[in-house]
Amino acid sequence: MKYVKLKKLKKRIYFTPKEVSDLLRIKIDSAKVLCYRYAKSGLFMRLKKDFYILEEKWQNLKIEEKFKIANILSVPSYISLMTALSYYEVTTQIQRNFYESITTNRKKIYIVDEDEFHFSKISSVFFFGFIKKDDFFIAEKEKAFIDCIYYYSLGKYKFDISSIDKSKLEKNKIEKFLEIYPEKTKKAFYKIWKI
Repeated sequence: MKYVKLKKLKKRIYFTPKEVSDLLRIKIDSAKVLCYRYAKSGLFMRLKKDFYILEEKWQNLKIEEKFKIANILSVPSYISLMTALSYYEVTTQIQRNFYESITTNRKKIYIVDEDEFHFSKISSVFFFGFIKKDDFFIAEKEKAFIDCIYYYSLGKYKFDISSIDKSKLEKNKIEKFLEIYPEKTKKAFYKIWKI
């Protein structure tokens, strides 16, 4: 009976014990226990502490909805790197069940079911160049490319450079963004751009 009522939460991508508490008119502590038990039984999926999704909803999520989930797993964050470049069709590489984001928080990986959400830490100085699109934050395509180059120049990221369609990127915009980056990143960009 409770689960039938909880199916009303299907309209939302994710929910909290507080929302369960309000919906069922139970105490917050009881709602937390219920969420824990339903997650254990497979009716809910736990995204992170106090954030859940209905298992049946999870199975039918669109990529944009997974991006929204990535944004709440680490706040603040934005979708970037090859995940964003794939979304914009700037690369021929297609990532399945793998989502990359940039955050000012510590580096972290969340595994939900068969999906992996990777968060790379960046200095707040370089935390820019993203937009809000359909209720999620994603890097502009040029910034996603720079994020790849930046981590690559530090020896912390590998990507298939030949998979990038540079004709879909604005070089002038990249160079404007690059002004505040270290010399090492600038050199890596010009070397890669010539390939």
